[in-house]
Amino acid sequence: MQNVEIASLGFPRIGRQRELKFAQEKYWRGELTQAELALVAKELRSTHWKWQAEAGVNLLPVGDFAYYDQVLTLSATLNAIPERHRDESESQSGKISLDTLFRVARGRAPTGKDAPAGEMTKYFNTNYHYIVPELTADQEFSVAFEQFFDEVEEVKAFGYKAKPVLLGPVSYLFLSKAVGSDFDKLSLLPKLIKTYADILVRFSAQGVEWVQLEEPILALELEADWQAAIASTYEALNDTSVNILLASYYGTVAHHQALISSLPVAGLHLDLVTAPKQLAVFAANLQAEQVISLGVINGRNVWAADIDVIAERIRPLVNDLPGRVWIAPSCSLLHSPVDLDVETELAPALKQQLSFAKQKLTELAQLQTLLSPPENCSNRAEVDAILATCVARREAREAAADKQVIDRVAALNSDDYERETEFAHRQTIQQQKFKLPLLPTTTIGSFPQTPAIRGLRSRWRKGEITETFYNDQLQQVTKDTVERQLKLGLDVLVHGEAERNDMVEYFGEQLEGVGFTQFGWVQSYGSRCVKPPLIYGDVSRPKAMTVEWAEYAQSLTDKPVKGMLTGPVTILHWSFAREDISREQIATQIGLAIRDEVVDLQNAGIGIIQIDEPAFREGLPLKKSDWEHYLNWAVDAFKLSAAGVTNETQIHTHMCYSEFNETIAAIAAMDADVITIETSRSRMELLTAFEDFEYPNEIGPGVYDIHTPNTPTVDEMVTLIEKAARKIPVRQLWVNPDCGLKTRTWDEVEPALKNLVQATKVLRRRLG
Repeated sequence: MQNVEIASLGFPRIGRQRELKFAQEKYWRGELTQAELALVAKELRSTHWKWQAEAGVNLLPVGDFAYYDQVLTLSATLNAIPERHRDESESQSGKISLDTLFRVARGRAPTGKDAPAGEMTKYFNTNYHYIVPELTADQEFSVAFEQFFDEVEEVKAFGYKAKPVLLGPVSYLFLSKAVGSDFDKLSLLPKLIKTYADILVRFSAQGVEWVQLEEPILALELEADWQAAIASTYEALNDTSVNILLASYYGTVAHHQALISSLPVAGLHLDLVTAPKQLAVFAANLQAEQVISLGVINGRNVWAADIDVIAERIRPLVNDLPGRVWIAPSCSLLHSPVDLDVETELAPALKQQLSFAKQKLTELAQLQTLLSPPENCSNRAEVDAILATCVARREAREAAADKQVIDRVAALNSDDYERETEFAHRQTIQQQKFKLPLLPTTTIGSFPQTPAIRGLRSRWRKGEITETFYNDQLQQVTKDTVERQLKLGLDVLVHGEAERNDMVEYFGEQLEGVGFTQFGWVQSYGSRCVKPPLIYGDVSRPKAMTVEWAEYAQSLTDKPVKGMLTGPVTILHWSFAREDISREQIATQIGLAIRDEVVDLQNAGIGIIQIDEPAFREGLPLKKSDWEHYLNWAVDAFKLSAAGVTNETQIHTHMCYSEFNETIAAIAAMDADVITIETSRSRMELLTAFEDFEYPNEIGPGVYDIHTPNTPTVDEMVTLIEKAARKIPVRQLWVNPDCGLKTRTWDEVEPALKNLVQATKVLRRRLG
C-alpha cells in the first residue's frame, strides 16, 4: 500500500495535435456537425483520462474539459447567461445549448441570432482568457447545462472514478461583472450557494465521492466581506454528502491560514511551487482525517522537476500522515503543452530537461516511487535511475552560461533606462516630423493570416519550396497589405506580419538561449492556441530580426510604417522560462536584445516602433503587497528596450485585456509615446482609470472588438470615441482596433476598418 496518492487538478483539453481547435473551427464554419464535434471531444477526454489513470490517478478530473472556456461552461451550468445570447426557446425552457455558449464567447454561432460577445479577460496572472460572467441584481440561478453530469457518467462507463472540478462559488462571484445597476455581487451568494448545493447533490446521486472546488481568490488579500463569504459558503455546503477538496493555486494562501484551516472541508490543495513555505503552517493546523494535496509539480512550466529534492522535502509529512497526503501538480495542467513524446526535432540535451502534461503524470508516479516505504520498494534499480536522471539534469543546467550576456547586464547603469528628454519635448519633435491629423488611425500590427499564407509557411518549413520563393511570395502579401491600408485611408501603417507565426514564437526562434517546439501548444482562449518558446539559457540577439521586412514595407509608401516588436516582459511571460535565475534577470536580458533591434530599426529609417506588452499586467503577483517589486523591474525592462533611440523616434506599446486602475502609474512610468489598449468589449469602462489620473502621453483605446467576426458600425465606433474623448483630451487620442487582426479574414477586416476610418472623419469634423 502506498503512503501517498497521486492527484490531478485538470488536464489540457486541446489534444496533442490541437484536435479540439480544428474541430471547433470546422463546426463554426458549418463543415462539421455538432454530433461530430462532440465525438472529437469525447475521444480526447477518453485519451486524457486513460493517461491519468495509467499514471496512478484514482480520481479523474471532470469539468476541466470545455468547448470554449471552463468559466463560461460553469455560467451555462448555473443558467447565468445574458438574455441577449439566448434563443427564445431557451428563455422559456431554462436550458442552455452549446450554440448559446458559443454565442456568448464569439458573438455568433452556427445557429441562432448574433449578439455582442461577452467580455473576455485574463484569468488571474495567467495568459489564459475567460469569459466574464454577467450578473444582474435580480439574478436567478438553476442547473441549465448538463455537461458536467454527462461527463461523470462518461467516466463511470470507462470504469473510472470521477472527481468533478468547479470554480468555487465565491471566486465565481468575484470574477463576475455586475450589470444593469450598481449592487453588491455578494448579495447573490445565498442563491448561488443553493444552486451549488443542488449540483453537489446531483453528483452524490451519481456516486461521486470527491468534488474539487477551486477558490483561487484566496491567493489575494481579501477584504473582510469576501473572507466572510468563504466561511459561510463552506459551512453551507458542508451539509452535502460529498467530500470537498478546497483548491487554491497561483500563490500563497498562508495569509488566510486561520480562515482556511477552520473550514469544514475534507481536503485542502496547496500550490507549493509558487509558495513552498506555506506547507508548514497548514500542516501544523490540519484537521483530524483531513486530506492535504501537495501541488509540488509545476503546472505552469515545462521544466522537469527535481523530484529527488521534492521527495526529501515532503517525506516527513508523508510519513506522519499515511494515507492522507496526495501529490499533484500545483494547478491544472491546462497551462502546459500536452505531450513531449511527439517532439522529434528537439535537441536531446534540451528535451531531457522538459516535462509536458503527460510527462508530469509520470513525474508524479516517480515521486510516489521515491516516497514509497522501503519495504514496498521492490525495484531499487528504478529508484537509482530516477535519482541519477535528476542529478544529470542539474549538472547540465549549471554548465550552460553565456558570460558575455551576464557581463553586459552587470554593466548597466541608470542612464541606460531613460529616453533623452521628457515626453512633452519629444511630442513636439514627433508632431513636426510626422504631421499626423487629429485622431490618427492605425492598427495594432498583424493582418489576416490567410490559409494561403499558412500553407506557404508549411511548405517552406517542409522544404517543398525554396526560401527565395517563400520570401518573394511574402513580399507580395506585404505589398498587398500596405496597398489595402492606403486604400482604406489609415494614417500610420503596419507591414502586416505575414512572415510571423506567433508574436512571441517568431522572436523566440531568432534569439540565442531560446528554443522552440513543434507541438508545444497551450490554449489562450477558445480555439486560440499559442506555442511558447523555451527560455533555457542566457538570452541575446545574434542578428537583426525584423529590419528587412520593415524596410521593405516602408519603401512602398511615404506614410509612416510601424516597426513591430514584442516586448521583453511579454516574451518572458509568454515563454516557458528557466527557473534557475530570477524572472527579473531574464527580462533584463531580453530587454537588451530588443533594444538592439529597436536601434537597428531606427537606423534603417523606421520612425515609429511599437513594442507590444500585452502581458505586462498578468505578471503581477496576486498579493498587492508584492506588486511594487514586480512593477519596478517590469517597467525597467520595457524602458531598457526603448531607451536607445532619439527623441524623434516615436515608441508605441500595446496592452490588451488589462485592468488599468491599480497599475496606471506604472504604465505611465513606462514612458511610451503612445499606448494602445483594449476597451471595446468593456464599452470603454477600462478608461475609468484615466479619470483620476492625468495620463501624460498619447493613447489609443480600441474601438472595436477583433475577437468577434461581427462588423462594428460607424455609429458604434463614433459613440466609443466620444466616450473616450470625455475622459482623455482629444489631441492625445489615437483610433485603432483593440488587438491584432491575424485571426480575422479580409472580408471581416476591410469593412470594419473602413467604418473605423469613416467614424474618425465624423469625429474630426465634430471635435476638431
